[in-house]
Amino acid sequence: MAQITAQSLHTAIYVLREELAGAVAAVATQADAEAFRITFLSRNGKVASLFEAMKSLPGPDKPVFGKKLNELKHYAEGIFAEAAARVESAAAAAPSQVDLTLPGRTLPAGSLHPVTQTLNEIKSIFVAMGFDIANGPEIEDDYHNFEALNFHPNHPARDMQDTFFVSKDVLLRTHTSPVQIRTMKKQQPPIRTIMPGRVYRNEAISARSYCTFHQVEGLFVDKHVSFSELKGTLVAFAKQFYGNDIKYKFRPSYFPFTEPSLEMDISCFLCKGKGCRICKQSGWLEVLGAGMVHPNVFRNVGIDPEEFTGYAFGMGVDRTALLRHGINDIRLLFENDVRFLRQF
Repeated sequence: MAQITAQSLHTAIYVLREELAGAVAAVATQADAEAFRITFLSRNGKVASLFEAMKSLPGPDKPVFGKKLNELKHYAEGIFAEAAARVESAAAAAPSQVDLTLPGRTLPAGSLHPVTQTLNEIKSIFVAMGFDIANGPEIEDDYHNFEALNFHPNHPARDMQDTFFVSKDVLLRTHTSPVQIRTMKKQQPPIRTIMPGRVYRNEAISARSYCTFHQVEGLFVDKHVSFSELKGTLVAFAKQFYGNDIKYKFRPSYFPFTEPSLEMDISCFLCKGKGCRICKQSGWLEVLGAGMVHPNVFRNVGIDPEEFTGYAFGMGVDRTALLRHGINDIRLLFENDVRFLRQF
């Protein structure tokens, strides 16, 4: 600012005070408030410019005008604070710009994993038959996983080639059968329950096998449970799960914890029994193993085999999911590729 006299500075203070009063009345938005601050209160604003001009006044006049300018500055800051508060209050009280009558935005929906879908369907069928659901730990001890299930100490399944051992007597369960042992030890017959869960085996990973997979096992223990009841249960399940038009057959088999033991085959629902790559041209698919609970297993859990009988069965969930969805590589189920999972 050019050289200024005491009279001209007095006039400038009066004019600026009037300008402040007019400008603050026009503040209606946050943008207006910010413009007011920059124009009058910033480092290069009009109030600061008067302080700069005061430096050219004679010494005796500076204290007088310094006081007047400080009063002007406090006045400007006060009316700015009031205007800013008024604008903020008005914005808070203003009606929302959101139209609550508009439909909500649809978020992309996920889907259940194909293994989970298959597992849920299997569980729902057996629950409808009157079976409960039991669960157990995935890290097991040798007793529950092998010994109580009548596995001989030299049985090949105990070998490191098949089992993941954590320590000498602790392992990752190789089947959900240990849950049968735990259930029978804490519950007296009648027992009718299924045991779904993840299991682990030290197998070479390929398109047809993986080191972890899912099983569903079932157990029914009561007085006078017969082999024909086992077959009837399995046939009823297979027809609900695979379709009423399937054919089925039972083959003798061997499991340490059941006697007699069997495996169940159904006609290939992919080729309708004509023979294809999936059923190895046989027209049949193996779907589960089963049998009558071995008396030694009953003795190991404190159930009298002379009074009670029972049956047990087990099936793999992952391979069942592969067959139902026409998936040719089990590894796809564990890779978490969203492009693959979105198909289901």
